[in-house]
Amino acid sequence: MNIVISIILCFVFIFLASFHFYWAFGGKKGTENVIPVDTNNVKIINPSIISTLFVGIILLLFAFINIIKTKIINIELPEVIENYCLWFIAILFLLRAIGEFNYIGFFKKIKTTKFGIMDTKVYSPLCLFIGISEILIELTSK
Repeated sequence: MNIVISIILCFVFIFLASFHFYWAFGGKKGTENVIPVDTNNVKIINPSIISTLFVGIILLLFAFINIIKTKIINIELPEVIENYCLWFIAILFLLRAIGEFNYIGFFKKIKTTKFGIMDTKVYSPLCLFIGISEILIELTSK
């Protein structure tokens, strides 16, 4: 079961990373739905090329850690990574699903923007799925 969940997560992380690389190298498709805006349609954040590349690399790293943790690829990791990395990923995505109570997450106030609608329907549920999946892998991989 862990291997199936890990492979699914690996594909999800690679898919998300590929979008970040696409955007970092100038792609525009989909950008109107992925950056939070206020009620006047003003962007809350303006991610730089470097930060977008960084997120893409981190997402690839998360995919790599998952396939190593479930022994799809047999590589020895430092004990601290082996023991705590999936917990870190789980907490990170669960916090993202909960949100910051204004623009992002299940408990956001601004829900009617393009981003708000997509966040409610896709992004926050996906983050919840990732967080719960990481916990399942961690709890059953001992």
